[in-house]
Amino acid sequence: MRERPRGSRVVLTEDKIVRAAIDLADAEGIEALSMRRIATELGSGTTSLYRHIRGKDELIELMVDAVYGEEPIPERGGQDWREALADFARRFRHSLLRHPWLAQQASQRPALGPNVIARSDHALGLAAEATPDPTRAALIVGAITTHVLGSVAAELAELQAQRTTGMTEDEWRESVGGYVTRVIESGRYPHFARRVLEAEDPDAETRFEFGLTCLLSGIAATLTS
Repeated sequence: MRERPRGSRVVLTEDKIVRAAIDLADAEGIEALSMRRIATELGSGTTSLYRHIRGKDELIELMVDAVYGEEPIPERGGQDWREALADFARRFRHSLLRHPWLAQQASQRPALGPNVIARSDHALGLAAEATPDPTRAALIVGAITTHVLGSVAAELAELQAQRTTGMTEDEWRESVGGYVTRVIESGRYPHFARRVLEAEDPDAETRFEFGLTCLLSGIAATLTS
């Protein structure tokens, strides 16, 4: 960190503190977050941070809300509700992948900041085009959000496994290749064998899109049944 001239003072704001916290969590994970560490990153005293933010819990809520507000809510074009909800899901996925710590926070009770509420209102408005029932609209948004969170959790888990083991997914497969071959040759698991020998291996985005298409088609069918 660059040294400050002696006698100079750091001008702190809530936004500056929150941004420093987001950058730290993006780089090192939410576990690295502490008021002392953020103060160090900003070249400030820890006590100065508490003049703007009460503590770590409030800071995380502000971080979540700031990330939800990074992009403007998109203008509606000629999309129908399925296309619009698919766009909502894709944007949410990209946000979670940009900020890996956010997936865990988004799975908990929501921080009800203005940006979080605005995003929720937007998604519920899209679902309301599919059904006038507010309960069903909330269920639709909940199902899509759950799909996004589950898909991203799997992607992040694979990245974590690569960091922990030092092996890519292909290298891991090669390491277990002998065992898998013996399992296939046993003839006891024909469907597993077909999966390994004949099926393609789609990437994370393809898997996400397949699940999203199935989910939206299922919702549409349910609403008309």
